Amino acid sequence: MPPHSESVISFRDVCVDWPDGTRALSNLSVSFGTGHIGVVGANGSGKSTLLKVIAGEVVPTFGSVTVGGDVAYLPQDLTLQIDETVADLLGIRAQLDALAAIEGGSTDPADYETLGDNWDVEARARQVLDEAGLASLGVDRDVATLSGGEVVLTAIAGLRLRDAPITLLDEPTNNLDRAARTRLYDLVRSWPGTLLVVSHDTALLELMDTTAELREREVTLFGGPLSEYREHIRLQQESAHQDLRSAQQDLKVRQRQRIDTETKVARRSRYGKNNTGLPKILLGARKRSAQETAGRLRVEGDAKISDARRAIESAAELIRDDKHIRIELTDPDVHAGRRLAEIHSGDSTIVIAGPQRVALTGANGAGKTTLLRTLWDPEPSENGPYAVAHTDHIGYLAQRLDDLDDAASVLDNVRSAVPDAQPNAVRAKLAQFLLRGDAVDRLVGELSGGERFRVALARLLLATPPVQLLILDEPTNNLDIESVDQLVDALSAYRGGMLIVSHDDAFLSRLGISLSLVLADGVVEPGELFNTE
Repeated sequence: MPPHSESVISFRDVCVDWPDGTRALSNLSVSFGTGHIGVVGANGSGKSTLLKVIAGEVVPTFGSVTVGGDVAYLPQDLTLQIDETVADLLGIRAQLDALAAIEGGSTDPADYETLGDNWDVEARARQVLDEAGLASLGVDRDVATLSGGEVVLTAIAGLRLRDAPITLLDEPTNNLDRAARTRLYDLVRSWPGTLLVVSHDTALLELMDTTAELREREVTLFGGPLSEYREHIRLQQESAHQDLRSAQQDLKVRQRQRIDTETKVARRSRYGKNNTGLPKILLGARKRSAQETAGRLRVEGDAKISDARRAIESAAELIRDDKHIRIELTDPDVHAGRRLAEIHSGDSTIVIAGPQRVALTGANGAGKTTLLRTLWDPEPSENGPYAVAHTDHIGYLAQRLDDLDDAASVLDNVRSAVPDAQPNAVRAKLAQFLLRGDAVDRLVGELSGGERFRVALARLLLATPPVQLLILDEPTNNLDIESVDQLVDALSAYRGGMLIVSHDDAFLSRLGISLSLVLADGVVEPGELFNTE
């Protein structure tokens, strides 16, 4: 169900090659219209490159791009200067300086040219900051004093202030806490003009009018949010699998018919040879007729088999690879009453026991990662909550996956956690994490983000002795939607305790969380469980 709107952005046979020869986009042709468009796709599929081309930051190697208007762009990684202020981040520092100079008596034409018609720039800046939930921020405040969420929201407020007809947001909710995400969603709902958002945030993608999937060098446009598109793909795949089964069955029928034809031809041939009493001229005519009939039947049979095989190929082309993780893990021996850790907060003690799944949430800067680290830090915190481990078998998946050896192969990285296992046994297990064939021998530093994540996850879940308490710190940051699905698949097979720090409510709702904790103002308290519908 493609969307119907006037084209605002158009790609025609666009290719982008990096200096090392890697092709980021290949012969891409697509047009985007007005409205809110969510761009999805696997890590490494070229989503960020697509936005950079539209923004003019990357020039295509081949092909042409038409953009119908000014473009405002939020990159995935903001580059900030230490001495920048909120006004700099909003993009209005020069205008504010010009306004101050004019109000101070300046008659310099350059000041008037810089200010233009934006005499109300300060009032408009105040308005967009208020809309972003940043009422307490002054335009002269140093950016260095802002939280990560405040920086992103301020930058997005600056794009809103710019009022460009086309706005590009690349993973805007990465590292945002729940409150900041909610404020961003409110901004997006009323965003004017054309808005292209690259994201793996399913809640944000539900606010889009159109879903654009970048997959296998093509963009598929669907008129609806992500949930409707995924349902469309599910039904499409069911139909494709049914068509494939029908085509395979038809091929078997055609092959049996071909065998039956050969049997009939052979029987007729034997019958002709046995009628030796007929005149030679009649025998010759019958022989020629039988040969012609046999040839025609063979041609027809072969054609039907070829048609059936083509039908199989056509059906198979529509079927997406099954990339679900299905694993069998060693039992970590965590019975229901087994105490794994305690969290001490003031006079309260919260116990994590058995195969419990615990979520820890809180605002950016609340100290969630610091609290996690006290599990292996022997010195308890004097000024806030701290945790005490009751097992030595703790696995920690850090936000940046920086505990992998980039110079070692996938196999060697994982074998370091299972030193007694034979290489072939480790290879077999890695295949369950979708790491197969030559990928197992590649250096970790050469892997895509999704592959690197699966290596880190395999290293934890396959470790011997088995991990009894698994700690995940913002595991869905920078993961595409497919990788998040794979993480949920993998965790469904784990039978130990889990402590998960995340701002991704949709992800937490899929894990069967049995205890929700909130860290605020240096205190850990029970929170509401997540909706699993």
